Amino acid sequence: MSMLKTRPAVLAILLLAVVQGASAQAPQQHDTHGADPGRIGTVHFATSCRPAVAPKFDRGVALLHSFWFSAAIQTFNDVLADDPGCAMAHWGIAMSWWGNPFGGFRSPQALADGLSAVEKAKAIGPKTERERGYIAAVATLFVSAGSVDQRTRILAYLKAMEQLAATFGDDPEARIFYALALDQAALPSDKTYANQLKAGEMLEAEFLRQPEHPGLAHYIIHSYDVPSLAPQALDAARRYSKIAPAAPHALHMPSHTFTRVGAWQDSIESNLASATAARKENAAAEELHALDYQVYAYLQTVQDAAAKKVVDEIPAIGARIQLNAAGNAAPPPAGYYALAAIPARYALERAAWAEATRLQPRETPFPWADAVTHFARALGAARSGNPEAAAKDVDKLAALADALRKANDAYWSEQVDIQRRVAVAWISYAQGRRDEGIAMLRDAADREDATEKSAVTPGPIKPARELLGEMLLDAGRPAEALQEFEKSTAKEPNRFRGVYGSARAAAGAGDSGKARIYFARLVEISPKADSPGRPELQEARKAAR
Repeated sequence: MSMLKTRPAVLAILLLAVVQGASAQAPQQHDTHGADPGRIGTVHFATSCRPAVAPKFDRGVALLHSFWFSAAIQTFNDVLADDPGCAMAHWGIAMSWWGNPFGGFRSPQALADGLSAVEKAKAIGPKTERERGYIAAVATLFVSAGSVDQRTRILAYLKAMEQLAATFGDDPEARIFYALALDQAALPSDKTYANQLKAGEMLEAEFLRQPEHPGLAHYIIHSYDVPSLAPQALDAARRYSKIAPAAPHALHMPSHTFTRVGAWQDSIESNLASATAARKENAAAEELHALDYQVYAYLQTVQDAAAKKVVDEIPAIGARIQLNAAGNAAPPPAGYYALAAIPARYALERAAWAEATRLQPRETPFPWADAVTHFARALGAARSGNPEAAAKDVDKLAALADALRKANDAYWSEQVDIQRRVAVAWISYAQGRRDEGIAMLRDAADREDATEKSAVTPGPIKPARELLGEMLLDAGRPAEALQEFEKSTAKEPNRFRGVYGSARAAAGAGDSGKARIYFARLVEISPKADSPGRPELQEARKAAR
């Protein structure tokens, strides 16, 4: 494996000092259009369009690289106003209607608008072979969308971008968009991370040459957004928000890495800024997405009062979600997911089981988002001594998973089925079939570990392996519980309940030294905790003395 794949974060910091001097040679910084006229990074995308529109076109591509799709479309339309023969402006509009590559859902209107942009680009006629390649590539995402499944179209786009990058080796933008296509096509079940590593290597090499390019920092974070690779993204994460501070997603995206490494306060600050920026743009889904990550971090650091304030605010934000608009990075499903996830996390992370049973389900166009509430209700009922009450929510989870299977959504049908299995395991355990419950939950944890989380979420609503540790601890098997907690925290570092479970399990297994270390760790990750804070934190403070 190359050094670019394995180098530690400290080397990245040293490399930063080397490359900063090159930034003076980069193209002129561009402002945003129709929004905060602040910094969005430096991009140059050569076209055959009139030279006078080049700055606007570069600005549109910079916005596109930060997934600010509404502003990008407006900017590309401004290019067309000055140069109606600029076919590549329609390419930019089509790419913007495709939206977040990791978003999954595209509305029929978005697909229609993207196809219209492709047809307009072809009607004008691209003036160079390179431009024909870009337009032909984006066309694969929209043409025959009604008869060809999305996965097939994504793979066709990947192949087209690979060929374009190979044919035009002197075009860095082709390499950058090819790397993003690799990330988009990566399967969550591929634990070799072959696509992500290939993309990351290309992006990091280019980042040395273009340290102010927003897409490079952004896509490096996406490439390494898995537990074992996340530390390699820390350099890009800390730089992205400085490269493009006017873009709401550039303020949020670093928190993907911060969440992966358990840097909670960094995640909180990142998402406070992102949510504020999204609110100014009336981007409800983007704001909710940032708030989900923000609440997740608040709860790991026992800032429960701050989390509750967000819980109370989200219904009004959710009412502003627009299904068909070209907005920011977070698509509508991310907003609906956050609406369900935030109150579910608030209950489950505090072990407020009875409170979880009172969560109100909603029906949206996205079954996997609706499943979150039913999972939290079922788990809450089973763990608060009323397992029979969980049956209706378990049945609903089964129906939602079945609906997703029929819609050929293999990833989310599996995730919802894992939630169902977790709930059934706790019902069995609560009804006295303890060995059965443990075996079922172990299987669910193995299934969850076999895939990666979606970019839509900071993490599982409640990690299955962490729950297995809690079940084993309750069953009087602390040594086994400790093994499961430590596996879980290796994947999800600095999770409050995972570290707390490790401390309790170590104490129960007679390892007082390890227990003290874990209790001390709880205190360390909660420097801004509410006072006096949760009982678990009070226990940790006493034990860590």
